[in-house]
Amino acid sequence: MYHPNNQLKPTTLTNLTSQFTPKCPYQLTLLPLHSSSKPFKLQTLTITCSSSPPSPIKTLISILRTIPDWADQTQERGMQKNRTLYNHTDWVQHRSSLRHVRHFFSSLSSRVILSLVPPVLFFTSFAAVVATYNSAVYFQLLPEFFPVFRASSLPYQLTAPALALLLVFRTEASYSRFVEGKKAWTSVIAAAHDFARLVMAVVDTGTQSEYELKNGLLNYIIAFPLVLKCYVLYGSDIESDLQHLLEVDDIALIMKSNHRPRCVIEFISQSIRLLKLEDSRRNILESKITYFHEGIGLCEQLKGIPIPLSYTRLTSRFLVLWHLTLPIILWDDCHWIVVPATFISAASLFCIEEVGVLIEDPFPMLALNDLCRKAQNDIQEAIATESVINVHLAAKQKHHSKEHSPNGRPNS
Repeated sequence: MYHPNNQLKPTTLTNLTSQFTPKCPYQLTLLPLHSSSKPFKLQTLTITCSSSPPSPIKTLISILRTIPDWADQTQERGMQKNRTLYNHTDWVQHRSSLRHVRHFFSSLSSRVILSLVPPVLFFTSFAAVVATYNSAVYFQLLPEFFPVFRASSLPYQLTAPALALLLVFRTEASYSRFVEGKKAWTSVIAAAHDFARLVMAVVDTGTQSEYELKNGLLNYIIAFPLVLKCYVLYGSDIESDLQHLLEVDDIALIMKSNHRPRCVIEFISQSIRLLKLEDSRRNILESKITYFHEGIGLCEQLKGIPIPLSYTRLTSRFLVLWHLTLPIILWDDCHWIVVPATFISAASLFCIEEVGVLIEDPFPMLALNDLCRKAQNDIQEAIATESVINVHLAAKQKHHSKEHSPNGRPNS
């Protein structure tokens, strides 16, 4: 006999975890095992896809971007390479008569050449496609209504000087930026040396607090080129550069600042105000800060304002159109030789344009690490020898005063 108390109750759904990820969303409706007189609610379990399958277009784009992405990564690694200052041995090797052989065999390790792999490969492949098509038409492998891609070389003869001038002006403008960056950093390093010399000459260390203030001021002066270098170079480690130079709390304040070079200038300015100096001497020291501000302004101008983008785009578009039509122009005279001719033309002209783009940002091209390290060593050496030189000059002056009388004649 049927009793309501003996009916089967719906089973409880337990939480199950699985590593399976479906490709599309599902909705599962859970029903009780047996019907009952009491109303029940349908329990719906929704399983949502975590990721959709990539489309064929995205897959094709990712495949086509493989070589350009590799070339860009190689170029950026080369940009972060540490440059060194030249010494006598480097200049001898630089002037060597075997430099051409050395440069030729090191072509595959050049970041300029490796960064040109995508455009040169594309235009060479396009020239091969044009040559294959024209050959197929010539040997009647295609229907007769297919034309041969050919054109007169007169337009190229007229536009070749314009392309040459465009590349020359582009490279010259980039080189002028490189020279400006070099001059800016020469002024910064010279200003740091002069500033440190004035501090050592003007500031007296009568007490322990004045001695500590003087040493702290000199360390801030040494730190400024390092902080400015990290400000203009991407990927620089400012903490490792300053860890043996400044105190931990000073480094923390510099790291929190939005403009770290100006934060170091503020440290220098406040240190000068704490020194017990005459107004004339204090003004002389504060006037040297102007050179640091000028260095920041020049670096920010070169870093933030490139060559007008319209000029760069014009050069790039001119080069692309030139090499897209080059196989058609040269077909009548060269036939299949258009493939190596396009390769040589693309490799040489795009290389000139690439060098102009690289030196447009001058700071990765300069040996800033060596410049800052050399300035730091020179100033620290001058600080270490300051007291020794003072004692030596005082003893020398005392010795001369004993040997000579006040009227300039030797004592008898």
